[in-house]
Amino acid sequence: MPKAIWNDEIIAESDDTVVIEGNMYFPRSSVREDVLRPSETHSVCVWKGKASYYTLEANGHTSTDAVWYYPEPKPDAKAVRDRVAFWKDVKIEA
Repeated sequence: MPKAIWNDEIIAESDDTVVIEGNMYFPRSSVREDVLRPSETHSVCVWKGKASYYTLEANGHTSTDAVWYYPEPKPDAKAVRDRVAFWKDVKIEA
């Protein structure tokens, strides 16, 4: 089962993942709530739309904007709706 690991802890785990542009998107419901902190950061993807971010925070560790998601993806990107992807120091194991 695919897992997202940060600071040697599993922060997301699901058999229902989607890979787009080399990034594994996990269902939002599979992510541990206790490590997510809202971020004011946004970026734009031409075909997916406006991305929002979360910062990871736990046990004195922080990874700023390490999680992104598309709250209102464009029609061609409906596969990422209600899903998140990880980067920076988050390791993905498939």
